[in-house]
Amino acid sequence: MSSSSSLVPTASASAVTVTIVALCHNHASFLREALDSILSQTYPHLEVWLVDDASTDGSPDILREYAAQHPEWHLLLVSENLGNCRAFNAAFRQSHGEFLIDFATDDVLLPERVSQQVAAFRAADSRVGVVYSNAEIIAEDGTLLGLHHRPGPTGALVPPPATGWVFAEVLRRYFISTPTMMMRRACLAELGGYDETLAYEDFDFWVRASRDWQFLFLDAVTTRKRKHPRSMSSRAYQRYDPYLASTIRVCEKALARVSTDNERAALATRVRWEMRQAMRRRRFAEVQELFKILRQTSRPALLDLTLAAVSRLALQFSLDAQGVHF
Repeated sequence: MSSSSSLVPTASASAVTVTIVALCHNHASFLREALDSILSQTYPHLEVWLVDDASTDGSPDILREYAAQHPEWHLLLVSENLGNCRAFNAAFRQSHGEFLIDFATDDVLLPERVSQQVAAFRAADSRVGVVYSNAEIIAEDGTLLGLHHRPGPTGALVPPPATGWVFAEVLRRYFISTPTMMMRRACLAELGGYDETLAYEDFDFWVRASRDWQFLFLDAVTTRKRKHPRSMSSRAYQRYDPYLASTIRVCEKALARVSTDNERAALATRVRWEMRQAMRRRRFAEVQELFKILRQTSRPALLDLTLAAVSRLALQFSLDAQGVHF
């Protein structure tokens, strides 16, 4: 991986303020390590927002403690669970940093994280809206599990990162480690923040941002992403996960934004993958919704038609059993 020595901030870059929105929901067992990782940053110009989204595990007491010790930090305790999108937006709309980090407090920032990403932004084109990087994946107890972007047999990173105009790539595949992103305020503000009608933020943000803003991959490990049973990512693609409806909504948004054959093919790849996940979880109505999107991107293959037919029959059988006409 490239050395960070070329990414030391210049004097002009050192005056740039970075907002860190530290978003907590029942992260008490990880919270001190996360907040200490903010304090360990070598970059001095930070605006820190501590946001608790109605935790029930003692997290608010820890956040109050750190806020009292660091009165320049902002504390926002939400009494009703808002979800990630609304809770983040509540802080984002009151913040002022030129760049922002959406920091889930079960993860950990490495000390050079902010310095490296600010330097990358300052050296990049003004239309770069996102800098993302590599991450260490750690277990609940902090044990190292590996890297998000890991060297493959030829030495190339897997999954392959993408830089520049990445709209088709974010439609086609997952390759960004969400906790590593630093966002330009102008990019996020242009989008109106996160879409609060959705259950999660990253895929929607990527689709909307990458249409008009470039993304930049920084080949450095900047973050430790924690995998544990209560994390948001661990709940995705379970049989009753709450995120599939949001994914369908984002695919509909993407459909309205595609303009080339390559982009339509990329969206078709995504929709086919989501159809298979929905089928595995017996989410037959969602398979039908996804199939409708697929038909507007490409000619359905035999497997697509089969999944659509089976899901329709299964849905019909289920509704018949309930006395509902389909």
